[in-house]
Amino acid sequence: MLPPESLPMPPEWRELLEELAPAFARRSTFRLFAALACGLILADRGTVTGMAAAAGIGRQWRRACWFFASAKWDAGALGLAVARLIVKCLLSDGGPLVVAVDGTFFRRWGRHVAEARWAYDGSAQGGKKIAFGNTWVIAALVVKLPCCPSPVALPVLFRLWRGKGTASQVRLAAQMMRLLADAFPERRVHGTGDAAFHGEPLACRDFTWTTRLPASAVTCGPKPPPTGRRGRPRKQGDRIGTRKDAAAAADWQDVTVRVYGKEQKAQAAAWPCLWHGSFKDAPGQLVLMREPDSKKPYDLGIFTLDTGISPQEAIERYSWRWPIEPSNAAGKQVTGAGGACNRTARAVERAVPFAFLVQSLMTCWYAISCDPAAGLERRRQRSPWYTAKATPAAADMRAALRDALTEARINAISPGDGRAWKSTASSLTSETHAA
Repeated sequence: MLPPESLPMPPEWRELLEELAPAFARRSTFRLFAALACGLILADRGTVTGMAAAAGIGRQWRRACWFFASAKWDAGALGLAVARLIVKCLLSDGGPLVVAVDGTFFRRWGRHVAEARWAYDGSAQGGKKIAFGNTWVIAALVVKLPCCPSPVALPVLFRLWRGKGTASQVRLAAQMMRLLADAFPERRVHGTGDAAFHGEPLACRDFTWTTRLPASAVTCGPKPPPTGRRGRPRKQGDRIGTRKDAAAAADWQDVTVRVYGKEQKAQAAAWPCLWHGSFKDAPGQLVLMREPDSKKPYDLGIFTLDTGISPQEAIERYSWRWPIEPSNAAGKQVTGAGGACNRTARAVERAVPFAFLVQSLMTCWYAISCDPAAGLERRRQRSPWYTAKATPAAADMRAALRDALTEARINAISPGDGRAWKSTASSLTSETHAA
């Protein structure tokens, strides 16, 4: 296995990776993880052999495949280690955790890919939304970065959905939320997801949950107090109805909400209620929002199990769900998640989480070590058509880390040491390092 000194990398990036060493049973496995993490940033494609070649260990490609298929490490334990690192570096002491959960689909080819099946692909272009592949449920910590006006989602936990007859995506989301709540008992944990993520498993005392209310969902008032009369007491209050029914009787209030990094004027209304069809007797709030000049009865309907927050806070919290969408897109299009052509069960279960965790580490490294203003200025000089570019994207973060890794490798070469390095468009590899 490669010795640590043969993997030159920026000191800040090395320190972040070293924080994850306890998640691996062997030091050699951790060193292989560090090499493949660097290789994923440097490689043009997220295949296992592409990572190995870009990391300079191309002759050890079998060992790189072994890392995903057979090595002793757990993606859940590694994800919790990354979550602790994110909380340590990017969140204030004692602040709450906001977790966004979403399902995403990765297209695969081949009859023998583990857990691959025909399923709905919402991100597919055109009208054909059914495809063959793996469906994942992803939980991401949502944080505010100084260089980004909008919150950013950093994926940390993952569950592979195994089809009908197994644990539903809602139950998988609840499992990940409980893991995060147990990992951070000193912090409040708030979860949020789209309208697909609602159900009794998410009604838990360890965390709160906020989701968009489907148009057909019927809510009612909270459980009324005992009347003292004989008979079974009522479990539900008076019927509120659907979102449209509630909007017709709403007492709208003018509010200012901060969504997607901007403050805007809106109108909001809220009711304490029960959504018995999904959350049974768990008390919650129905929150409606509409824009002041809107001609619709309402623009957004939200249900939250956090009964102690204001309508403005509920709307803002739900808006923090959106960052996981560009995070999933960046994982597929920029980082290379889903590019590994593996088929066995353990390799399939590990490759996608590995790529997303490297993406989260990359974002954390950029927030700690880089100067976003200088990076944006260099990007404008290279690409002068980006006149309105004001915030770094995932592609900018990866380019910055790739440049730092390349510079570290060049600086690691001593004058006259006789090593023959081969330079390509995206990486530097060494015959000596591959040995």
